[in-house]
Amino acid sequence: MRVGIIGGTGWLGGALGRALVDKGLAEVALLNRSGPQDYGGRKVRWAADLADLVALSDVIVVSVRPGDWPGLDLKAGGRLVISFMAGVGLETLASCGGRIVRAMPNAAAEIGASYSPWVAGPGVTEADRAAVAQVLGAIGTGEELPEEGQIELMTALSGSGPAYPALLAQAMLGFLAERGVAPDVAARAVEAVVCASARLLEGQVAGAPALVQTFIAYRGTTCAGLEAAEAAGFTAAVKAGLAAATAKAAAMREAARQG
Repeated sequence: MRVGIIGGTGWLGGALGRALVDKGLAEVALLNRSGPQDYGGRKVRWAADLADLVALSDVIVVSVRPGDWPGLDLKAGGRLVISFMAGVGLETLASCGGRIVRAMPNAAAEIGASYSPWVAGPGVTEADRAAVAQVLGAIGTGEELPEEGQIELMTALSGSGPAYPALLAQAMLGFLAERGVAPDVAARAVEAVVCASARLLEGQVAGAPALVQTFIAYRGTTCAGLEAAEAAGFTAAVKAGLAAATAKAAAMREAARQG
């Protein structure tokens, strides 16, 4: 498989390009604004321009900022195009003349742990779906969604990567700092909660409500904390944040559609 990545040295595009080469899954061609640069000694092709990238590719990955799409003027020539852009819809992307898939990886692509939901546009074949699975499998796991509206939900949730855990960590660090705990000690304590302890949920996230109720039923210090957090609006605040991010993604899609 020949994969061309537009934005191949960015956060997601770079992670994908390196993973595809390292795992021997594809021949990779790259295009970016700044031109060829060191790619960690990996063997890649640097496209001279957009037309050259298309010629070098069977699958084209668009990993640029959504605002860059109108000026890109991609002519995909019937190729499979996988877009990583938030808020640029299937209808808008179809103007490039390719078979379109919208995918939403996150920053965990850097460590091969991205959850990348995706949705297929008209004309996407079973062979295309297999190619999408291979491409996204290089950086973690992928899953096809039944309709495009769910991509906006995933943009808000899994697409945010470490943002919400980082916000929780920030609040916890602030709590400890206000009470005189040394920064290095606070960092280790918060990491134990946000990173290490959270691994206990791996494969068991569906049971999170039952786990919360177990802590509450124990009526100990954790129960006191959970109940106070809920009384202060913890769950409502998280849902409000996700709703706002979803609305922003939907508004971006409509703005892109209208040109």
